[in-house]
Amino acid sequence: MTPVSLVLFLTFTLLPFTAGYIAPGLSKGTIREQKVWVREGSSAVLPCHLSPRKTRGSSKQLPDKISVLWRRHGGSVHQEPHVVLEVGDSGLQKTALCMKPRVSLQDSAWRNGNFSLRIAPVRSEDVGLYEAQVTYKTEVHSCHVELGVITVTLNPPSPVIGNELLLMSCNSSHRASLVEACWFHNEHLGPTSRTICSFSRTLSIFYPAMSHAGSWRCQLRYSDKEIISATFNLQILGFEGPANPVVYAAAGSAADLPCSLSYLPSAFGMRVVAAHWSHLAGGHLQKWDISQNVSSRSFPLHLPVVGPGDAGQYRCAVSVGHGTISRNVTLAVVTVTPSIQGPVSEGNRLLLICSLTHSQGHERFQWTHLDSAPTKSKLAVASSHHLEGHSSWMRPTLEIPQVSQKDTGTWECSVHGPEGRLGAVEYDLQITGAQVSSAPSILSGQVTFGLTLTLFFLLAICVVALALQKRAQTPAFPALEGMFAVTVPGKSVEENQKGKIQQTEC
Repeated sequence: MTPVSLVLFLTFTLLPFTAGYIAPGLSKGTIREQKVWVREGSSAVLPCHLSPRKTRGSSKQLPDKISVLWRRHGGSVHQEPHVVLEVGDSGLQKTALCMKPRVSLQDSAWRNGNFSLRIAPVRSEDVGLYEAQVTYKTEVHSCHVELGVITVTLNPPSPVIGNELLLMSCNSSHRASLVEACWFHNEHLGPTSRTICSFSRTLSIFYPAMSHAGSWRCQLRYSDKEIISATFNLQILGFEGPANPVVYAAAGSAADLPCSLSYLPSAFGMRVVAAHWSHLAGGHLQKWDISQNVSSRSFPLHLPVVGPGDAGQYRCAVSVGHGTISRNVTLAVVTVTPSIQGPVSEGNRLLLICSLTHSQGHERFQWTHLDSAPTKSKLAVASSHHLEGHSSWMRPTLEIPQVSQKDTGTWECSVHGPEGRLGAVEYDLQITGAQVSSAPSILSGQVTFGLTLTLFFLLAICVVALALQKRAQTPAFPALEGMFAVTVPGKSVEENQKGKIQQTEC
């Protein structure tokens, strides 16, 4: 027999035995290698399924006596493998101490031919090549899966306290040289998304804020064209709401200044030491201490009555964990100042000036005449009949040229911004009786002048009469009086007495 014939004879003789041992009846290429990349701390599933050809067209379940053996070769196939998980045909299970209880079979009943290995959570030392051997009857099914681990580290660890330097690093077990590292924040979320690419594996955020929280994905691109990525959720312990909130309150009303943390500190094993409020008013620093409450994340400041002097910036400082975070809250007070103090007479011109302390520049004002009913639930359908158009209702100053009884009641000045209604203040307008018009005033003046002149003439007549009477009683020339009596006969004594009586009456 020639050497070639001997080789062919041995080949065809051993081929049936070899095929029967590896996987008779299974699809071609059953032994194949897959790659799975998982972020450290998350769960990984190493897939291993029977060939579809084996289960196609058959409703029968797999045999009960099946043995499964998962082994790990470590970082390379040349290392000595060690058992990760073994399940015998009797159901007895063995697990490596270093991976117990982190490993399990994906489908313990094996109903659908699923023998995938689940690792949760994954550690960096779990990197390596895994091999599975599923044996039933005389058949053996093999799977090879390479597990790679991506490590994302945060310094300081999550949750990150706002305003502290944050370093985010992304590494993997891949041995090729790194070409580029990219960071994606809130992908596909519109304007809030951002992408940062560099040659470094570490991303620095100097002043982390609540806007940096959310989903991040690091993507590593290597020289062998391998691209690996991992997604994680960044939690930042800061304050809820906008960065610099503004609270609008009416003068004379109460105000609540918000101070709420984004997370409950006790959920991360952190304890709130205290919350402090401060306000610089008139050169004097006012302070308030909020009692400690580890079961709450809200520490508002309640002001019973506010006025223009209470407006300004307030600071809330919360001591939590190993640091202190603070935020500023602005209190804007809305006031109404009338041009006439007290009750207003009907017919007068009135200005109602709506002013706002610490305006942000985007506010607009709206005047509304509330219904005089006690509920104040309905708004006036039309403007006052004295108002010149509706444009004056949208200005800070409301002008009423002539006040009438229809203007009596409550006027509201509301402040609006891009986000809607911000605050409002009310003014109660009281109107007195009708004022005397200008024409009756002139007539009244004329009557008064006539009466005064009449009294003056009467007084002058009395003065003259008194003077004449005095002259008659004490004549200056007695001799002439005697001569007069002689030369004028016919004058009786009665007439003279009568004249004296008349003068006396005057």
